[in-house]
Amino acid sequence: MKRDVTALIRPRSIAVVGASAKNVSQGNLVIENLLDRNYPGKVIPVHREAESILGLRTVKSIGDLPDGIDLAVASVPATAAAQSALALAAKGVNAAIFFASGFSDSEDAEFQSVADSSTMNIHGPNCMGLINCTDSIFLYPAKTLARLKSGGVSLIAQSGSAAITIINSAHFGFSKIISVGNEIQLTSADYLRWMAEDEDTTTVGIILESIKDPLAFSHAVEQLFENGKSLVVLKIGKSKTGTVATVAHTGAMTSDAETYDLFFRANGIATVNDYDELLASLECLSRWGHFSSRNHLAIGGISGGQTALACDIADEVGVTLAEFSSATQSQLQGKLPGTAGANPLDFGAVVDKSARDMCGAIESMLKAPETDVIALIQDCQSGMSDRSLEVYHDVVRDYCQSASGASKPVVAIAPTSEEVHAVIRGEFERHNIPVINGLREGIVAIRTLRLRTRELAGRSACANEGPIVPERQELRAELRQHNGQLDNRTVLRILSAYEIPVLESVIVPGFAEAVDYAATVGFPLVVKIASRDISHRSDVGGVVLGVRDLGMLEEAIASIARNVARATPNATIDGYELQEEFQGDLEAMVGFMASAPFGSKIMVGSGGTLVELFSDYALGMAPLSTDDAQKMIAATKLGMRMSGYRNLIAKTDSASLAKLVENVSILARDLGDIITECDLNPVIIRQGSGEVVVVDALMST
Repeated sequence: MKRDVTALIRPRSIAVVGASAKNVSQGNLVIENLLDRNYPGKVIPVHREAESILGLRTVKSIGDLPDGIDLAVASVPATAAAQSALALAAKGVNAAIFFASGFSDSEDAEFQSVADSSTMNIHGPNCMGLINCTDSIFLYPAKTLARLKSGGVSLIAQSGSAAITIINSAHFGFSKIISVGNEIQLTSADYLRWMAEDEDTTTVGIILESIKDPLAFSHAVEQLFENGKSLVVLKIGKSKTGTVATVAHTGAMTSDAETYDLFFRANGIATVNDYDELLASLECLSRWGHFSSRNHLAIGGISGGQTALACDIADEVGVTLAEFSSATQSQLQGKLPGTAGANPLDFGAVVDKSARDMCGAIESMLKAPETDVIALIQDCQSGMSDRSLEVYHDVVRDYCQSASGASKPVVAIAPTSEEVHAVIRGEFERHNIPVINGLREGIVAIRTLRLRTRELAGRSACANEGPIVPERQELRAELRQHNGQLDNRTVLRILSAYEIPVLESVIVPGFAEAVDYAATVGFPLVVKIASRDISHRSDVGGVVLGVRDLGMLEEAIASIARNVARATPNATIDGYELQEEFQGDLEAMVGFMASAPFGSKIMVGSGGTLVELFSDYALGMAPLSTDDAQKMIAATKLGMRMSGYRNLIAKTDSASLAKLVENVSILARDLGDIITECDLNPVIIRQGSGEVVVVDALMST
């Protein structure tokens, strides 16, 4: 359901529930903020006893409010949140902000139920409200810094303290600041969609802990980009602590952080890793916005060591350095005699200042077709001496003169996090050049300037689910009754239903029955333990390969029985699985893991018993096309080997493996809400033809 948040951001009338006649409550602070900034609309405090609060006439109850109130600010405890929301909705209030935190489980469930069924828009709880800097509407329960100014950057933060940190650290101006809190109803996507149409917002930064509705978020991002606005996201909670125990390799090898990375890449969203990188990126984006060129970076400065370090960081964070053509190098050598004219440029290498044309060199870099963006590295710390300030100020003037009116982004970077000297900052800002504290922060900010293409792999948030054929519908109904690891027969039925090639096998209780199967199929065979309690059979000595006659078959069954009894004495033994041995040349692993709310995460890479040790894999989100799967395979060492790397094996067609990955992704799309983990390992590949077959599979619900 799309909700219009205009009444929250630009309310024409505001009721404040929970303001105090004696103490300073959050409601009082909101009223003070509104009065201090001459809010033109009507503000009505609600209080049972006081006739006025902060000079404003009160009403006794929510029911006594006049009709047509746009917004209620509810400064009430968690115990009163649900009932207050019901009363406000009954009065016809359009929207309400709830600051409360510390809900018990029952209070949270009651409030969630009200929010789910209410047509009134509910913001929060556990939030710091919002600030509309453009219209000076401060629905914020605290005092803010006087230096907070109006500008084109809007911020959405699930963490109130994170929003405060950014507010207190930014040099740029804000349009809207939204602290969304727990998102019990309204989410970041609702505000992002509104900002896409807001004429006063050019750039959006989001600090998020989770995405509740990926489809709504994806559509809002698309709308924002279509309107020519820029976006950068800081995702909090990327470590793998607290991960639920998994039995499949797919789950053990990947994390929720990778799932979010897939989603961000799929939607062309630039990301950063901390507050400093976010501030730097918003500073640059607020000046330049996204641009769709290659983002090749030219670096210049008066210190060779600093420009060299900047190159190291660019390589580390994935920013490509511009490679100057011979024509560009020749021009630069004319401006900087005695230098190679290569990127990076060390202006200080020309000791004779009269021979050094720094302005001309920067202008040549700007005109060079190889250059998309320029970083100028310059010491300008606030603690520098007056003499250093004088010297560096002259350098900065040259930077500003040469970059004035540039059509390509120019970013000034101070090499450390120390605050920039006010004189230097002022000089850069007068020429519309963002100045960033810290080399890494500056280079990362430059990385965010490039508009990323929306990738296909990971497009589940935007993909419509196709109809499920009857056979697969029957499997859905059957699987809903199951909990835990699926038995071999059910796994084979699922793989067959999704046209995934698998070696047939049979489960026998012992050697006598195994003889009959061997007589029918022939040798060589593979023998495996069959047990619903054992996930990785080779780990407990439950697999024997290369069984070539009846004697070896009898010994294989006996040795597996001994190994399993020793390793897992309490495991239930269903029998022994016999399978024709498929001779191949490579082992792959394909699998998926449920990754709510995004769908299922698909993995392909090198397989076998050492799969977790080698950790060679690529990820995508279901559903995938064969083209998506081909790109994933090519990104792995497995793909390199299949391409004929160093002639270790013949060049091998990956089409069959890609089709298998596509079919697994369709399986995940259809059944991933029931089957939470799936490993197909190993998938045997024959060199040359690329023929594939699954020889072992694990699925759990």
